[in-house]
Amino acid sequence: MARSKSSNRWLEEHVNDPYVKKAQVDGYRSRASYKLLEINDKDKLIRPGMLVLDLGSAPGGWSQVAGHLVGLKGRVIASDILPMDPLDQVEFIQGDFTEESVFDEIMAALGGAQADLVISDMAPNISGVDAADQAASMYLVELALDMAQQTLKPKGNFLAKVFHGEGYDQYIKDVRAVFEKVVIRKPDASRPRSREVYVVGKGLKAQR
Repeated sequence: MARSKSSNRWLEEHVNDPYVKKAQVDGYRSRASYKLLEINDKDKLIRPGMLVLDLGSAPGGWSQVAGHLVGLKGRVIASDILPMDPLDQVEFIQGDFTEESVFDEIMAALGGAQADLVISDMAPNISGVDAADQAASMYLVELALDMAQQTLKPKGNFLAKVFHGEGYDQYIKDVRAVFEKVVIRKPDASRPRSREVYVVGKGLKAQR
């Protein structure tokens, strides 16, 4: 089967991507690790001893960074529909967190504790139909925000990947309604032509 021009371009970008090469050298699971590292440098979201919930974690690029940063006294609970190889400091729950049984497993792993930070680098399987892909990505990030509201401690923080397009402006309004401070980040490791940005919500407001 012949590859499309866009998949050829992606492959070429991927092979020549300095962050892909750097990840291989540094032992990170994906180039996404550098996005979290850069955002964390600016926003100081992850500190030793924290409890972090990572949604859509496979293959583990963000969990790997978070596990290292929370250290031995911290915990990362990660969840994804796809399998993920084990990581130090990370407890992995496979399944769809919108399903009651998986949600219950995550809650059991939290053990009554509330998370300091919820992170999500989730993206849908791309169909190539822009409107459908945008709707699917907005649905995922709305689920992540809902999960954050259910699991974060007061003043807790949130980080999620969002794609510019239909629903984006409303979503940012929704995040602003829930957190005291909201900033948008576009890390260097994010490809310039990608519509992805990262929304950082700081300080979960008291729930009404």
